Amino acid sequence: MNPPASNSAHRLQDAVGATKPGNRIEAIFGSRAFFRLWIAQVVSATGDWLGLIAIISLAERISDGSEGTAIALVLGARIAPGFFLATAAGVMVDRLDRKKVMLVCDVGRALVLFALPFVDTIVGLVIASFVLEIFTMLWSPAKEAVVPNLVPRDKLTTANSLNVAAAYGMFPVAAGIAALLAKLSERFSDEGWVDTWHLNEEGLAFYVDGLSFLLTALIIWRITWPRRSREERRSAERGSWDLGGAIRELREGWQFIAVNPIVRAVNVGLATAVIGGGMLVPLGAIFVDEVISGDGADFNLVLFALGTGMAAGVVTASVTQARINRARLFPFALAVAGGGLLVASSSSVLSIVVPMIAVVGFAAGPIYVLGFTLLHENVDDELRGRIFSALLVLVRFCVLLALAVAPVLSEVFDGLSATLWDDRIAEFGGVSVFVPGVRLTMWLSSVIIMFAGVLAMRSLRAGSGAFVSSTSAPVDAEDES
Repeated sequence: MNPPASNSAHRLQDAVGATKPGNRIEAIFGSRAFFRLWIAQVVSATGDWLGLIAIISLAERISDGSEGTAIALVLGARIAPGFFLATAAGVMVDRLDRKKVMLVCDVGRALVLFALPFVDTIVGLVIASFVLEIFTMLWSPAKEAVVPNLVPRDKLTTANSLNVAAAYGMFPVAAGIAALLAKLSERFSDEGWVDTWHLNEEGLAFYVDGLSFLLTALIIWRITWPRRSREERRSAERGSWDLGGAIRELREGWQFIAVNPIVRAVNVGLATAVIGGGMLVPLGAIFVDEVISGDGADFNLVLFALGTGMAAGVVTASVTQARINRARLFPFALAVAGGGLLVASSSSVLSIVVPMIAVVGFAAGPIYVLGFTLLHENVDDELRGRIFSALLVLVRFCVLLALAVAPVLSEVFDGLSATLWDDRIAEFGGVSVFVPGVRLTMWLSSVIIMFAGVLAMRSLRAGSGAFVSSTSAPVDAEDES
């Protein structure tokens, strides 16, 4: 049974208080509690990116001539836990006190990072990466699960926009910090205590990263958020750790995804779109080089257009959140992103490619925001950990699939194009069209994204009243079934 909506509303009001007129923090972030959580996420995301940069650098340095293999092993250790443990982690997040889960994860990550400067083998680095990912895998769904308890319903889209900015906007900041720490380590390289404490480029970054997670833990520790009712706590504790109960909860989470059209649409839409969008990562530079005959500056211009478009899309979604129907806009944004990519990859002129890529970014930016907002609105508190864990592992798998398949498809299409169309030139109405493998693969990726929009729309239409407005009540799984 779903808890009464009024209970959640009362707990939210007790935790964050009524929004006072003129209070800028509450007007922008929805509540002071979420503002503190967002600051914690900014610090945590900066630490995540800084740690990843340092780990890759350390893997390259100690690889003994096999840099590519070493980096692949380390990155594989960051991906692997999600395939096998993410859903189980969601069950744990739903059963435990989420604040305590986040605190333990932050302290655990800090301890691992403080030990990393003394690791000098790839095996040790792989183990450390694996452990770090397990902590992150618990921290992320716990954070997502508490957001609707800290933010009023009409501020969820803005909250998710801010979360996107915190998660991905900190990469350049982390890169800048890594560069500064590298310069700092060079200045003290001749000091004996530097070698004793391994304060080289990577070691200094690991220490700063560890401190960032301790700061995150301190911020979260000071946040007050709604406590579950006595009935909810007893329900969660009853049979908490028996294997049969865990399996039943896993099955319950996946069944909810299957029967709820909103949740199913978000999972199917995001996962399928990630396959199409993920193919662009290894192919973008190749497309600029082979099709546009551009250079690195042209590729950077394309990336700038994509990033600018995404930022504009996220801001637009936040500003218009009260007037948009998220369930309708989500599949529409997928279709526009796929269509824009199709036009961009069909052109060989930079002046057309750049604005079309900006359109792709403008449509793709809100997709994540809209999808997560729909889940926050339509999934009850006791299921959120499992639902978000399932989504994260699904997206992770699709990203890996796209990164692995795209280069292979490009090579295969290269051969097919040369065989079928004589040096990859096809005749359409007397007009010659250059069709290398990279263009064919990008056409395929655009079709996949548009297909994701179609799947999402069909899933939403599968349930009566699935198109909910931005202010409508969450969809109940029993009603939809």
